[in-house]
Amino acid sequence: MNTVIPKKLKPFYLAELNAYKCEVQKNNLHKAWQHLERAHVIGQAYPYEHSYVHWKMLLFGIKIKNTKEVVGQIPRLVFGGIKSFVGTIPVGNTGGANVPPLRPLPISEEIQNIFKLAGVKK
Repeated sequence: MNTVIPKKLKPFYLAELNAYKCEVQKNNLHKAWQHLERAHVIGQAYPYEHSYVHWKMLLFGIKIKNTKEVVGQIPRLVFGGIKSFVGTIPVGNTGGANVPPLRPLPISEEIQNIFKLAGVKK
């Protein structure tokens, strides 16, 4: 059961959210979305961080007027944090409505290295 993101992992999570914000400000929406997906993979095991990324994904879907993303984020927002809390997440899932919510996905080597640096086993 995970409740708090490890202190060594949190800066990587926050860096992705910051990069997301910067890319949105530059109107580089594709890169912005990629940073949200990376933040999701990094934070999905932790209820607050997991839910927060789904909230940002919902807002992003609204911003780009993508009905599929908005509708897809609502159940993820409702249940994502609960699944993190009880430890039943689909590891590596990027969190968008373009991916089935229960499908585990491979974790990129770069993010695997982030987990190693932070001392988190995946």
